[in-house]
Amino acid sequence: MPPRNDERPGASWFHYAGLAYALTVLIVGTSLPTPLYVLYERAFGMSALDVTLLVAVYSGAVIAALLICGPLSDAYGYRLVLTCGLIAAVVGAALLAAASGALWLVAGRAVQGLAVGTATGALTAGLVLTEPGGRRDRASLLASAATTAGCGIGPVVAGALAQFAGSPRVLCYLAEIGLLIPAIGVAAALPRGLGVTGQPWSPRRPRIPASLRRPFVIPAAVSCIAWSIAYVVLTLVPSYAAASLGRSNLLVDGGASGSLLLCAAAAQVLVRSWRAWRAQAAGLFLLVIGVLGLIAAGALGSAAVLFATIAIAGAGQGIGFMGSLRRLNELAPAAQRAETVSMFYVVTYVGGGLSTVGVGLLATRVTLTDSVQVFAAVFAGLALMTLAALLPGRRPPASDLPAAADGR
Repeated sequence: MPPRNDERPGASWFHYAGLAYALTVLIVGTSLPTPLYVLYERAFGMSALDVTLLVAVYSGAVIAALLICGPLSDAYGYRLVLTCGLIAAVVGAALLAAASGALWLVAGRAVQGLAVGTATGALTAGLVLTEPGGRRDRASLLASAATTAGCGIGPVVAGALAQFAGSPRVLCYLAEIGLLIPAIGVAAALPRGLGVTGQPWSPRRPRIPASLRRPFVIPAAVSCIAWSIAYVVLTLVPSYAAASLGRSNLLVDGGASGSLLLCAAAAQVLVRSWRAWRAQAAGLFLLVIGVLGLIAAGALGSAAVLFATIAIAGAGQGIGFMGSLRRLNELAPAAQRAETVSMFYVVTYVGGGLSTVGVGLLATRVTLTDSVQVFAAVFAGLALMTLAALLPGRRPPASDLPAAADGR
């Protein structure tokens, strides 16, 4: 019989560290375009709406791959799925490096989305299976931190290379391709049976079990709010900073975007022992402060205020997302966890993509600064409403045991 997921075939530090490297590099690549959108706007005549539509294309591709390719691991194992996903990431980076117009960017982001949707689930689960000590909590925290930090590292690296090196729209993607080659080698060296359950392949139809529909709402809302704010910051803050501060520096722009998720990753590590209720409530509170700070930064034209509030929002994003996923793991029985988590991610990606496109649409009617400020006010209100649902009267019993946070 093929090995089951819980038998951990071939677990070793080499596989464990290699999968963590592959996950980080893959996610770094997806956020490299962030500080370059300003350059694309100038070079290809793109608007803020065009930029946000790239996010929608990416999100749609991720969702499609999650539903179609996710179950492939059960049938064929992680080695094949991860090798194909990482090769797709190379193709996506190559398309972006060769981009000579907006359609190239659409193709590159679509292929990147397919790569992420194909590989991230297997990478996260693979970390759990290969953790040499069998500590699922440590593997899950590493997956979560690697995903969040990777999203933050990408804009900083791309901004630095674009500001101080030649070929600003090409070099960072060539570096990403170079980093992905060893990751493909790691995937190809995985044990053949890792992840195989013997289940035949069929597209995954995410759904929420009837018993979980009401308790599912709040964790899904927290995740949707947290990642909607992150998407808008990653996509539009470089342009927002240039418009509201009256100047543009690609390293500063990339740092402003990347610092949100770097702070998120640091916050997740610092409060990793918090219960789900506390993490969700604290995350929402910090997100409210952070998005209101975006309004203040635009009004004051202050880079210091912008960085400070993005750091606060980042801490809130990381803590809130960790708490929402932890609560979901507490609620969902093991037999229904995969389909529940799939629906959780679909809601998160759909909400993030629609929010970003909404800001871009509004920016066609008003200035980008005004559009981001309207978004900030709306999401501050939504976060406060969700926080009200987490008041002590609705707090789960203290006997609830937190489950480890998984990666995005």
